[in-house]
Amino acid sequence: MVAWATEALDVERRRAWNDARAIARTEPKWGRGRPGKNAAPRPGRERARRLKGARYALWKNPEDLTERQSAKLAWIAKTDPRLYRAYLLKESLRHVFSVKGEEGKQALDRWISWAQRCRIPVFVELAARIKRHRVAIDAALDHGLSQGLIESTNTKIRLLTRIAFGFRSPQALIALAMLTLAGHRPTRPGRHNHPQISQ
Repeated sequence: MVAWATEALDVERRRAWNDARAIARTEPKWGRGRPGKNAAPRPGRERARRLKGARYALWKNPEDLTERQSAKLAWIAKTDPRLYRAYLLKESLRHVFSVKGEEGKQALDRWISWAQRCRIPVFVELAARIKRHRVAIDAALDHGLSQGLIESTNTKIRLLTRIAFGFRSPQALIALAMLTLAGHRPTRPGRHNHPQISQ
């Protein structure tokens, strides 16, 4: 679900970027060569450039931001309140899943209420989507279950499939998957399990 919120945030970032590009297209163009010292500033073009580079600052968790990304986020908070509100919605949905049980359900209710009133169309749609899947989401909050482990295992199996492209039989791929993912550690031929001598 946080991935859904991240996608919605990226849609909103692209909307802000396209708006800034539209403003930049209406600005007067410079002549040949570099602009002079007294050339008119072009805030639309500068804003579009900074918004384009803000993707990772918006995607990352606040505790993982670099100093430069934190400054970019502060700039977004000052210059584009709607995009910053979308970022806060994404982060508050991430918080919903850090708490579990009844507290998580109440936090999700508050988030849905906020998202429905936020006047950002992609987040209003996201709130409706979450309401449609509410039974499964409540079960995940109650039991603390997640699809993350299964998704990561599937990704690793896809990687092993690419690695095993030249193998002659599917049994080799299955054996490779069992060795790398299942924790199966057979004894190698000619080796015995002697106790390790500490030195």
